[in-house]
Amino acid sequence: MPALRVLLHAPTAEALARARRNARNLGKARPDAEVLILANAGAVAAALATPDETDPLLRLCRNSLAAQGLDNTAGLAEVEAAVVTLAERQAEGWAYIRA
Repeated sequence: MPALRVLLHAPTAEALARARRNARNLGKARPDAEVLILANAGAVAAALATPDETDPLLRLCRNSLAAQGLDNTAGLAEVEAAVVTLAERQAEGWAYIRA
């Protein structure tokens, strides 16, 4: 069975909290899984305000940062646009889960 590749999409603060829990649970159940958490819209500010052990899996949408006038002073990984990353990862066979 091939390794799982899971993209957890978090567009709100509440979804980010769920995505972080999902990522931790998935890591325990399937340690070989590749997991990304993609935060956009309201989840971006929440990600910056609440650091977490899952932050190495997190990608912030640069468009959302700019739209909200936020600076990524935490140095979290960024993607140019959430919509592009969502489409590209799904085209590559990643499983999409909206948290």
